[in-house]
Amino acid sequence: MPRTPESVWKHLLEGNHRFMEGESAHPNQDPSRREKLTAGQNPAVVVLSCSDSRVPVEIIFDQGLGDIFVIRTAGHITDLSVLASLEFAVDSLGVSLVVVLGHESCGAVKAAHSALQGGELPGGFQRVLVEKVTPSLLAARNDGQTEIEDLERRHVREIVNHIVDRSPEIKSRLNDGKVGVVGMRYHLGDGRAEVVVTKGVSENPLI
Repeated sequence: MPRTPESVWKHLLEGNHRFMEGESAHPNQDPSRREKLTAGQNPAVVVLSCSDSRVPVEIIFDQGLGDIFVIRTAGHITDLSVLASLEFAVDSLGVSLVVVLGHESCGAVKAAHSALQGGELPGGFQRVLVEKVTPSLLAARNDGQTEIEDLERRHVREIVNHIVDRSPEIKSRLNDGKVGVVGMRYHLGDGRAEVVVTKGVSENPLI
């Protein structure tokens, strides 16, 4: 995979396009690739994705073994361990693109929306999901956004901003042009990874 932020971004979008069209190439999935990776990993992109089983990151971007460093949490929420993992990917592995991947029909966003509407919180540690997503929805509400699709997009955007604001490593490399940061929302039906926000790369390098 190419290594500049723009070229990695283009490569990722090309893979998603192949997946959408049913023309996936399934690269880097053969025995020789497995053997090569025993010596170490060298991914070009890190993706913070929702844990939803319908959003398999390597498949929807048509990538293979060792191509993507994947971090998954319900609602693609962040905490210190997630931020540490993102910085590890950027600093130690040298990835040049950071992607936050949300999706339609996100259960975490719906749960937070329901809590704001009716005041009911889930029990146990699931409450953390609502607490982490709620600030994004409050920001959306302040801007008059109420549709669930807009709330999902806003949550992606807020997580992107949160990562850049909280991580000096990522922010420094973004300012130096060494890293791009992108927010996307995956469509379950047609397989499209919709672009929500970009920082340090063009919105659509395929044009």
